[in-house]
Amino acid sequence: MPSLIGNIDAKVDAKGRAFLPAVFRRLLEEEKVFFLRKGIFENCLILYPESAWENTIGELRQQLNPWVKEEDQIFRQFVAEAERIELEENGRMLLPKRYLSAIGATSAIRFIGRDTQIEIWASGQVENTFMDGAIFAKKMEQLMKNARIRNDK
Repeated sequence: MPSLIGNIDAKVDAKGRAFLPAVFRRLLEEEKVFFLRKGIFENCLILYPESAWENTIGELRQQLNPWVKEEDQIFRQFVAEAERIELEENGRMLLPKRYLSAIGATSAIRFIGRDTQIEIWASGQVENTFMDGAIFAKKMEQLMKNARIRNDK
């Protein structure tokens, strides 16, 4: 699967329909089924192409033991809070209103490509999650320095 990157504003109509941005549609031309769930750590929606969803679920299954009650609850909650979304031929999809309401989205949203997933944010909200540029640069420097040290060992 190609890496999904981009930061695209979009509109949602009164019925909750939005067009998947063309840049993502071109990269995901084989993908017509997606899975949508609320973000765990951020107030956004996560749109998983079917192949990425299957990888995520497979990874979760490997980490969780269904014979441990709390781990079984985690898996149940993760999948119960997801919904299957089918992309129409014209690239439009229906975003359930309960999901849009959960993130405070009305008519304007922003799609953010995140490698194998796409985040959907209420317009103007994602900026609140970004670090100051100087702090971001310092954190990146430290992360890459630490990665180089680990790789050199």
